Amino acid sequence: MPKQPIARTPVTFDTVRDIGLTLPGVKAGTSFGAMALKVNGKLMACVAINRSAEPNSLMLRMDDNDRAELLSADPDVYYVTDHYIGYNAVLVRLSRVNPDALRDLLGIAYKFVTRPRKRS
Repeated sequence: MPKQPIARTPVTFDTVRDIGLTLPGVKAGTSFGAMALKVNGKLMACVAINRSAEPNSLMLRMDDNDRAELLSADPDVYYVTDHYIGYNAVLVRLSRVNPDALRDLLGIAYKFVTRPRKRS
């Protein structure tokens, strides 16, 4: 995942919703009262509302390997707090992400949420 320049046009939660809704089966809703995107009722992305998150941050679901790659590639854009360590998620500073990267990130989150789960 390439390092990216800071966004020229501010990315907002409306931008997140608009891009997310282009993916099959994604619905806008809420999670704990905050804007969220879900697929088949499964949380894919939402406004990061835990007080440990910086304002204007997005929480995206993904596996640990993708999260580690993002954190390593561009820690100015991607981060995680102690609260989110135990979750398959990364936090994204919307003020620093560009729409093309956001589209890719939502695709990663979509694949994570919709992938077939192994049965135990």
